[in-house]
Amino acid sequence: MNEITITIDGRTVQTQEGEYILNAARANGIFIPAICYLTRCSPTLACRICLVEADGKQVYACNAKAKEGMDITTTTPNIELERRAIMEVYDVNHPLECGVCDQSGECELQNYTLEIGVDEQTYAIKDTHKPVQDWGFIHYDPALCIMCERCITVCKDMIGDAALSTVARGGDPIEAEFKESMPKDAYSMWNKLNKSLIAPNGGDTLDCTNCGECSAVCPVGALVSTDYQYTSNAWEHKQIPATCAHCSAGCQLSYDIKHTSIENPENKIYRVKNEWNYVSLCGAGRYGYDFENRDVSKDTASFDAAIAAFKKADTIAFTSTITNEEALILQRLKEKYGYRLINDEARALKTFLHSYSAVSGKSLYGGDLGEVHASDFVVSIGSALKTDNPNARFAMNNALSMNKGAGLYFHPLNDPVIADMSKNVTQFNHAPMMEEAALYLMLDLFGDKEAMPSSIREYLATFHTMKTVTVEETVDEKVTETVTKKVLNEETGIEEEVSEEVTKTIKKKVSKEVEVDDNALFGLLNGPANFADVLTKYLAKKERFSLMVGPDLYTHPNAENCARLVALIEKYTAFSVTMIPNLSNTLGVAMICDLDSERGSYSIGYNTTGDFTLSALGGGDLDMPAMNQQEGTLTSIDKRVNPTNAALGYGGYVLNDLANALGLSAKLTVSYTAELPVDAGFKAIDFDLLPNHYTNAGEEVRGYRLDTVSTPVSGDETVAAFDANAAIKDQVVFLANPVLQFSPFTAASHQLQASGGLYASTTLMESNGWNEGDKVTVKTARGELSVSIITDGKIEGDIAYLPTFDTAINSEALFDGYRFACVSIQKV
Repeated sequence: MNEITITIDGRTVQTQEGEYILNAARANGIFIPAICYLTRCSPTLACRICLVEADGKQVYACNAKAKEGMDITTTTPNIELERRAIMEVYDVNHPLECGVCDQSGECELQNYTLEIGVDEQTYAIKDTHKPVQDWGFIHYDPALCIMCERCITVCKDMIGDAALSTVARGGDPIEAEFKESMPKDAYSMWNKLNKSLIAPNGGDTLDCTNCGECSAVCPVGALVSTDYQYTSNAWEHKQIPATCAHCSAGCQLSYDIKHTSIENPENKIYRVKNEWNYVSLCGAGRYGYDFENRDVSKDTASFDAAIAAFKKADTIAFTSTITNEEALILQRLKEKYGYRLINDEARALKTFLHSYSAVSGKSLYGGDLGEVHASDFVVSIGSALKTDNPNARFAMNNALSMNKGAGLYFHPLNDPVIADMSKNVTQFNHAPMMEEAALYLMLDLFGDKEAMPSSIREYLATFHTMKTVTVEETVDEKVTETVTKKVLNEETGIEEEVSEEVTKTIKKKVSKEVEVDDNALFGLLNGPANFADVLTKYLAKKERFSLMVGPDLYTHPNAENCARLVALIEKYTAFSVTMIPNLSNTLGVAMICDLDSERGSYSIGYNTTGDFTLSALGGGDLDMPAMNQQEGTLTSIDKRVNPTNAALGYGGYVLNDLANALGLSAKLTVSYTAELPVDAGFKAIDFDLLPNHYTNAGEEVRGYRLDTVSTPVSGDETVAAFDANAAIKDQVVFLANPVLQFSPFTAASHQLQASGGLYASTTLMESNGWNEGDKVTVKTARGELSVSIITDGKIEGDIAYLPTFDTAINSEALFDGYRFACVSIQKV
């Protein structure tokens, strides 16, 4: 888009052509009141309070787009009259319970009523009884609802669940005289408000992925967390800025803390908040916050035992739920003592990036979720987006919704949530091991055939054959008919029959044989029969292309070839590429640590199994702090090094204490922040100097972006052919987590406590005669385990999955790296 100059209240500002006036004003620090509008979502025109005058015409700032030279006035006498009337209407029958309302102190209805100076009420109407509703994680009080429709909009345009809509309120109509006496926009707003309420599309409960974003964007107390309701006042909280500790999205959030009770002065996290105009949270981030390691003190005997264990050990195994600084400590210990560092999922990504770099000449992929949001054609390969990285799903949905986008989704697991995002998204539920075919299809459909190596071009040609098919089409055909009509003879006054020939065009269906290109890759990937035609429609007027690839590729038996294909797609197509790391700091660990493939004879386990365990989950040999008890940085999917802060106190030892006792020297763990490896793209910046906010324009000013480092390339761009016969057609099991779970830390949170099992679709349950809670034996080539059956209503098809969040199950033991395995399942 082109940059243009406009004037707002006499001030000259720059913005992008086509930007909404409201966003242009906000980006330049100019206040225009608005209740219903959400940045990144479509305008609803529900509140109408954002009225402004543009070139002498009254418009809605949330919906009117800026044009070169436009002159905007934010306040006129008529606009002030409309805004006051609108706020008076919002206050009609709104319950006077601010003293106990959970939104009091941060309520936009309170704020705008005071801002606009409403001190008396002109309007009235009989109220209706609106009972409160319990939607699980969310409590809805329709008496407090002002029908701004933010919840509906964010659920549809950002999250992709579309779980809410408006229903009839059932109240008395507004008296007709108000239509003439009230300001026009205030009357229209009141008429809509008086007719409607919010309701779930799934009946009495929300049928969604439970992100809770609807309650976050609610401007009043209508939608609140059920768990938070009536537990605290907003103004009592201290907000601790942090980074979500669960998936790799690295979402900014704040922990709202205050003392636990009158008797207990220790701080407690009461809720999590997010800057919802700029970042959306999934349910794990919103509800999975209190996973801290509680009531820990320094146990010197355990500390001494830990030092002895380190002196005995030859291996340190750990998960990626650690900070960059902790990862650097482990790397320094490896360099000093020769420890093997074991982290399988980070090593898989590190190896994948290395193979990618050999072709791309870059240390890191080029895309990020911001580019996905801005795209109008999005493809996902090798990731169950809904659970691997919910914000990647949000980005794809937002692109489809807001940019008139289209998309392709390649994954063995059939996901109705993806299917329901848009009619312009096609799922390829291919067999496991066919990820390479999907990558080849990307090169075939979108690659510059002239520029790519001839060996690839020739290989792609082997999938194409011409075949003759019979098609039916409608053609125009001219036919001549003799028409007889009566005409009055003016001389005789008698009607006479006259015949004449009339030619007209009729539509006729004809069959003909045509030669068409038959692409075998479509069939190998279980694509729809008419996909070529569908794709033509999808690609019309598309300009920005994004590809997301995920963990299925990193652990694929042919991961090296997959990585090379991804690099070639980035080079020879218009797609930007974003890789989805597994956990909160998988990318950071992969960039910092030299990782090994096998354990030695004696291991230290950090938040994982070992001969001696350091654990933030309790039950280990030496306690460690959880992520909500630490300062440090995490590296996100967007290649951004984000700061996180300690929300809660911790009285025990930390990894830095052990490192210092073993010969390293640092005052604090965050003393290592400025020492993170520059040759891997990090910057020598002290922790306390790292920013953590968004600007009014939506610019993310958090930490810093990793530098992409140039890497040596051999010039060899050859890739291996894939084996179509390798497709796994037997019953398979997938290694993944259910919605809301990522690790033992999410499961430790009081709202998300759960035990794992074998998750199956309703169809798979019915076809096998299983019931919820049935015990089954799951057996693969690597072993077997006994678990309970759990129904997952958000998947379809014949593939079940086992989780990683429940360490009691040890699901990983059944898999040989790759996330899919052949399985037999027997009911006990």
